[in-house]
Amino acid sequence: MSRKEAFKFDSGVVLYPFLFGLTIWLVYWFELRFGFDFTSFGVYPRTLSGLKGVVFSPFIHSSIEHLYNNTFPLLILSMALFYFYSNVSWKVILYGMLSSGILTWIIGREAYHIGASGIIYMLSSFIFFRGIFAGYYRLVAVSLIVVFLYGSLVWYVFPVDSSISWEGHLAGFLTGFVFSFFFKEKLPVKRKYQWETEGFKEEQDPFLKHFDEDGNFVPTSELERRMREEEEDQTP
Repeated sequence: MSRKEAFKFDSGVVLYPFLFGLTIWLVYWFELRFGFDFTSFGVYPRTLSGLKGVVFSPFIHSSIEHLYNNTFPLLILSMALFYFYSNVSWKVILYGMLSSGILTWIIGREAYHIGASGIIYMLSSFIFFRGIFAGYYRLVAVSLIVVFLYGSLVWYVFPVDSSISWEGHLAGFLTGFVFSFFFKEKLPVKRKYQWETEGFKEEQDPFLKHFDEDGNFVPTSELERRMREEEEDQTP
């Protein structure tokens, strides 16, 4: 993949995260406006009816504070995913939602688990570990930014607060970590310099030619004079 083709910006980078964010706000508005409570559509561990939350729970939030705290991380991380990992973005989102939801269903407490925080943890984990494993400087930089912005999230994969679904956070974190091994973005072909090519000799390098065997700098005029003398000596 060429450098021009890699990390190409398109409308989907902003549009898809915006639509997701808009959807979770509309769901919450619908609950308030018409007096509904969709909590029962969350993940309820180890019950057949609780499996519907695997699909619906990311769109349901318990309060305006809960919704607000999830909105901006969701927007920022999903934009980063669609821009830097465009080839695998939809797989990561869809499979990540299902996998983290099912894992929450397996390990969670007997309560309704709702909210998009599981996806947030999945995204932050995937973006961080995938960037480190890829070793490409731009992706490593994104990983460091994720740590700077959301590094404190790691504490909430532990039961530090009984009012939050730490199991959902842990499920998302583990899902993102596992996905970082399997979903790989196509990286630009690394530019190969002349000195990296096979069979390269130091005397062929135009820069090294300006230094003699003792490491002393040779001016261009002197270098050209020596080259003329060598050509004359080789002339029959």
